[in-house]
Amino acid sequence: MPLMGHLRELRTRLVRAVLAIVVGTVIAWIFYEPILDFLTQPYNDVRPILRDEGIDTDIVVTGIGGAFQFQLKISLVVGLLISSPVWLWQIWGFVLPALHRHEKRWALLLTATGAPLFVGGAALAYIVLPKAMEVLIGFVPDGFGSLVTGAEYFDFIIRMMLVFGVAAEIPLIVVVLNRIGAVSAAQLARARPWTVIGIFIFAAIATPTTDPLTMLFLAAPMVVLYLISEIIAKLTDRSRGRAAAAQALGDDEASSLDD
Repeated sequence: MPLMGHLRELRTRLVRAVLAIVVGTVIAWIFYEPILDFLTQPYNDVRPILRDEGIDTDIVVTGIGGAFQFQLKISLVVGLLISSPVWLWQIWGFVLPALHRHEKRWALLLTATGAPLFVGGAALAYIVLPKAMEVLIGFVPDGFGSLVTGAEYFDFIIRMMLVFGVAAEIPLIVVVLNRIGAVSAAQLARARPWTVIGIFIFAAIATPTTDPLTMLFLAAPMVVLYLISEIIAKLTDRSRGRAAAAQALGDDEASSLDD
């Protein structure tokens, strides 16, 4: 395809992606109330606990246009998520023709594996959110209340979900590095103690709370996923070794001679 053909195809796919995002944003705007209830459910779950501890906390919206901006921001982010199958497919549709057959297979496999891992990590973050907020808001001194702006609350949720989602992708990265020959299963086994320590350090830094329970919620699945990736790497190395042995000539086997 000539350069102008590529540019026209890129323009078409960008228009389709933008239209899908706009439609997703409109849908999220229409269903704003149930979406907001879903997002604030972790906060509402922890409010009675904090009230028993003598801490009154509320989510507030500041500024004249604050409510509109808050609703628009939530609708846009949710719209991106709703329309992600469409705009991701447009990206793949533009990139895939340039890949070889085996590269296409691996790209699709990585996408099919990485997406559920990220969603699983984000879902785990949503489960951990009440405990995280209980710890953080629990630092409010006696006699003080806690007012959380809607923008701060939404940013906190997004940051937590992104951290947990990205952390869930680590085993996939390990498997890819092993597959391309950058690391072996033996190297992963030798580095296991330091890797586990690094995972806990990462969990302690990435989670905004100071309690060990939230850190454990992030670190424990990462360690399990790392061990699973180590097993996959070991199986891959064994398969690679058998393939190399099958191609190698035996000591008593004569090599073929050209006529």
